[in-house]
Order: sequence, then structure tokens, then C-alpha cells
Amino acid sequence: MTLGVQMSRQGCLTMRQAIMEAWRQFSEWYQRLLDAGMEENGIKPVPIEKRTNTRYNNLFTVFFTGLLCILPLPTGMLATLVFGMSLRDASLTILFFSLLCCIPPAFMGCGGYLTGLRQLIQARYSWGFYLVTVPLLLNAATITGFTLIASIVGGQTIAAINPGNVSVSVGITITILISFIVSLLGFRALHSWERWSWIPNLLAIVVAVGCGGKHLYQQAKVEPATAPQIVSYGGLIAGYFLTFGGTTSDYSVYYRPDAPKMKIFTYIYLGLLTPSVPLLILGAAMGGAVPVVEGWADGYDTYGAGGVLAVMLEPAGGFGKFILVLLALTVLGNIAISMYSVALNLQMVLPVFTKIPRYLFIVVVIVVMIPVAIKAAEDWEESLENFLALIGYWAGCFDAVFIEELVVFRRMDFSTYDHDIWNVGRKLPSGVPALAASLLSMGLVVPGMAEAWYTGPIAKTTGDIGFEMAFFVTAILYFPFRWLEIRWRGHL
Repeated sequence: MTLGVQMSRQGCLTMRQAIMEAWRQFSEWYQRLLDAGMEENGIKPVPIEKRTNTRYNNLFTVFFTGLLCILPLPTGMLATLVFGMSLRDASLTILFFSLLCCIPPAFMGCGGYLTGLRQLIQARYSWGFYLVTVPLLLNAATITGFTLIASIVGGQTIAAINPGNVSVSVGITITILISFIVSLLGFRALHSWERWSWIPNLLAIVVAVGCGGKHLYQQAKVEPATAPQIVSYGGLIAGYFLTFGGTTSDYSVYYRPDAPKMKIFTYIYLGLLTPSVPLLILGAAMGGAVPVVEGWADGYDTYGAGGVLAVMLEPAGGFGKFILVLLALTVLGNIAISMYSVALNLQMVLPVFTKIPRYLFIVVVIVVMIPVAIKAAEDWEESLENFLALIGYWAGCFDAVFIEELVVFRRMDFSTYDHDIWNVGRKLPSGVPALAASLLSMGLVVPGMAEAWYTGPIAKTTGDIGFEMAFFVTAILYFPFRWLEIRWRGHL
């Protein structure tokens, strides 16, 4: 009996030693990652003494590189292939709506370096501690959706390199797993990656256009665009840009707060605008040429935008396949910043999640995302159109509340975003005015929707004006609701 007890104790001791040794080794590797620059902080406010970064132009490159990729191409192709617009009409629509819709996210991004708070933590000061979960989950779903789109386009391009031997599913998996490494390290690694990786991205895009651009003038004959066509496609462009309003501050929280707001605004605005407009227009040109140029329709039907790029690069032979590899890898920067933000969002869902390291959420997102992306790729065009339209509605509500809270009720005083109450539900606003204004705006959003599965009575005449209704109606309703709450509470 005594011998059995001793053996049991020795077994427990051996197991305990093994666990301690494994923990020691994990701690050593974790510390090495921290030393290499992995960001340990998650959603906690960044105190002013840690906001020391002065490389403000990184705020340009993080968005410029993230969007200087093949991701905008399929969105541009929708204008000519799905909405039946001419290249001229599509280009003008893209330019106008892009110039307008980059303003809200660039403006909202200024709050990061001035408050030290992530974007959705700032949202607690209007949506409240509990009800912010609604835009939080919507934002996480939106970011994940864009990541899915980027991974699908990258996967299609990888598959087009060697047709029949590499499937789109394998290409998607490769793209997502490579992106995981950059997003794992965090803020510093993201900015370092995005600072330089735009160079091969730009060279690859220029070579592709140089090889196949001679066919882009061949456009399908269409009628001049109607107002409903322009408004509906403009709504997709709005959905493309306005959703950045949920993330822009995530990349500015470590910068010195004494920089001019216009400087930060300009860097973010141009970072969003300058790569997107030319690539969206390039996508529209490619879409208009697909029905006309020999071989392009087959490439598009098989591998989407990646298939068209493969056909464009055929004259370059083996070098063209190398460029296709580079084009597929252009989406890595976009997926990396998306994974970074969605992990932060998930940390905010429940208080207990703040104790879980950010990188574990990235692992969870990857596990979920790979099969979902593979499934979405099966009905690619319809999935993209519905996604871009729907996200514009909630983003309009969110941006309206966020901007009105800052400009009207806090009068651009960023000191009112008190770090002491960021995690104290009873001291933050209730969030009821924000949620009520957003929900009531749906009374006009739904009739103004124009989707493949539903077209509202207003949209039948005007085209899809859902995002415009979401933004302006929410802004109108939020003012009296929030004013009454402040009067009742006696403070912000």
C-alpha cells in the first residue's frame, strides 16, 4: 500500500515537473516574440507616456499598402459586369463616392492618437459598455468578410498560376496562413511590413497592366447609366470605405498626441483613397472587357479576377506566372491588418476576454475563416455584391453616431474620453440613444434597399439609397435621444 502511494506521488511529481518545464519553454518563446516586437497590449487604453511614435507617415503606408492589392479589382468589376455601367460612368461614380466616403473613417481615425483608445473602445462613449456589443459584432463580421474576400481573390490567383493542379481551396488556405504570421506580431510588425511591401505590390500590378492593358479599351457596349444604377453602385463604394470607420484608430493609438489633426487626417485619407480609386477603375475596365476580349470570360468564370489577371499575363510566359504569385501575395497586408483589428474586437465582447492574449483570437478567426472562405468562393459574385451592400447600412449608422457624439456633444474635446471609465458600465452612456436611432432609421433603410433578394418600394425608383438613409436618419434621430439622456443623467 505504501509502495503504491509512493509511486502515485512520484507520478504526480513527474507530471508537475513536465508541466512546469513546458510552461518555462513556452514563456521563453513568448518572451522572444515580445523581444522581436510582438504587441502584448490588447484593448487597454494606451497612456500618454507610451504614445511616443512620431513616424506619422506610417499611417499612410499601413492603409496604402493594405489596399494596394488585387482586393479592389472584383469590387470595380461589379460596376461593368453586374450593374451594366460603361467604363466612363463607372469611373466617375467610383471617383465621386470615394472622395466623399473616405472622409468619415479618416476623421474618426484621429481619435486614436488623441485618446489612446481603440476605435470600438471610443465607441463605448456613445454606444455604452453593453450595447456597444452590437456594432462590435457587426464590425468583427465586416472585417472578417473583407478578409474572406481578400483571401478568395488571393486563392483564385494562386490557383490560376497552375490550373488543374492547385485548387482555389488550397490557394485560400495558403493565403490565410501566411497572413497569420504578420498579424500575430502586432502593431510594430504591421507598420514595418506595410511600410515597404507596397513596392513589389505596385511593380506586380504595373507589369500586369503592361502585359494585358492593350485590351482594356475593348469595352462591352452598354446604355448610359441611369440614376438608380449610379446610386446603387455608389452604395457599394460607400460600404467599401465607411466600414474603415470601425478600425482606423486601432493603428494610431501609439502616436504622439501633439501632431496636428489635419496631418493625421490627411495621411489616413490619402492612404485609403490613392490606391483604391485607380484599382477600382482598373477593375471596372477589366469587367467591361471580359465579355469582349477572347479568353477573358473563361478566365473569369473559372478563377474570377485572378483568372483574368492570368490571361493578361500569358504573353509573359514563366515571368507572368511569377508576377501572378506576387499579385496573389499583395492581399497579405490587407488580411494582416484585418486580423489584427478583428482580434481586438473579439477581446471587447466579454470582460473575461480581455485576459485572453490577442493572438489566440487570431488563431480562432483563422480556424473559422478558412472553411467559410472556401464555401463563399463557390458563389463568388453574388456573395461579394450582397456583402458590400449590407455592410454599408450598419456602417452608416455607426459612423453617424460616432461622429455626432464627438462633434456635437463632446465638441471635439478628446479629453472627455476619460481613461478612468473606459471599462465602467455605469459611468459610460447607456447606449440606448445610439441603438434606438439606428433601429428606427431602418424604417427608411429597408424601403430604400435594392438587393438581389429584396427591392424596397423607394429603391425601385431611386436605386439603393440604404446607406444614405442609415447615415442621415440616424444622425437626425440621435440628437434628441442623446440630448434627453444627458439632461436626465446630468453629464455626458
